[in-house]
Amino acid sequence: MVSNDMLSQDEIDALLKGDSPEPQEELAVEDYLTSIEEDALGEIGNISFGSSATALSTLLNQKVDITTPNVTIVLKKDLAEEFPHPYVAISVNYTEGFSGMNLLVIKQSDAAVIADLMLGGDGISPPEMLNEIQLSAVQEAMNQMMGSAATSMSTIFSKKVDISPPAIDILNLSDGEGADTIPDHDIFVKISFRLKIGNLIDSNIMQLLQLDFAKSLVDSLLNPAADSVEPPAPTQQMQRPEPPAPPAREQQTYAAPVPEPVYVEQQQQQRAPSQPQHFGSNYSGGQPNVQPAVFSNFETFTPTENESRNLNMLLDIPLKVTVELGRTKRSVKEILELSSGSIIELDKLAGEPVDILVNNRLIAQGEVVVIDENFGVRVTDIVSKSDRLNNLK
Repeated sequence: MVSNDMLSQDEIDALLKGDSPEPQEELAVEDYLTSIEEDALGEIGNISFGSSATALSTLLNQKVDITTPNVTIVLKKDLAEEFPHPYVAISVNYTEGFSGMNLLVIKQSDAAVIADLMLGGDGISPPEMLNEIQLSAVQEAMNQMMGSAATSMSTIFSKKVDISPPAIDILNLSDGEGADTIPDHDIFVKISFRLKIGNLIDSNIMQLLQLDFAKSLVDSLLNPAADSVEPPAPTQQMQRPEPPAPPAREQQTYAAPVPEPVYVEQQQQQRAPSQPQHFGSNYSGGQPNVQPAVFSNFETFTPTENESRNLNMLLDIPLKVTVELGRTKRSVKEILELSSGSIIELDKLAGEPVDILVNNRLIAQGEVVVIDENFGVRVTDIVSKSDRLNNLK
């Protein structure tokens, strides 16, 4: 047993107890899944969790990468050894499109970082234990991820896929905590992804699927069921059952309608312009009549009575009016050297009109006046309507 390699904790515990640890049973994926099924499950997870990474990146305002799927087989009795540390398990049930459960497992330390980022922290010093608020934050993040994954699966399988709201629980199987979260099934497919969130997380996120449910996903992908029966050909739809043979005089009258091929040709001629053609390919006339485009003049625009009534509804909206005396530019060094008594020279001359701004848009100019003990501004020039419209761009 003694070697140059470091002993695992299980081996150390076994040595202290005086017995040797039982080797974990190695399960071969090919004994349960074909190579096509293995590749298909990895590709389904790769596409669905690729969109989940985008949703999580938007929530956390961090770069998120979820790559490198690895498909393995795990027995339920070995899950305690597969997840020796405390984990957070998020379970969702498919309510439409499929019938099964998807279990997402991440380390509790990684979930703490996600919760800290969701609650406005920097993720550098996450909490060791997750309270209800932090678990709710992780639950919302996983809800967005699984919702985005369900949308991607709808595209992959060409049918609507919907899920239930996720349920979250602490998974510590060595103490029996969270064991009820695991479905009552003996064999699971574990799809493990590498999860990177900025410089904060470089770990794994795992997806547990029941073996029969995983096989049903692959079967739905490779053998999609037809949702509806294809309609018969148009020629068969237009056929009518032959009526009983009428008398000779009525038979001559029944043969009178216009022949059907003429009607079909007329329909084709009516639909011909909708077919893509080269511009001007069928033009055979003289010079085209080209006229300049005519646009409305805002200067002469007069609203109708209804439009005026609608505009009156906006008259009570408050607007911010600012009078700008002038502007200038200074370096950071000059700004830091400012002190009481410093003088800042502006770009306008003494006596030059000041700008009147409404919501930071120039609408008029005026001169500064003193009203009692307050400053005021007398409007001397109103900007034209066209200039005001240009200022809005």
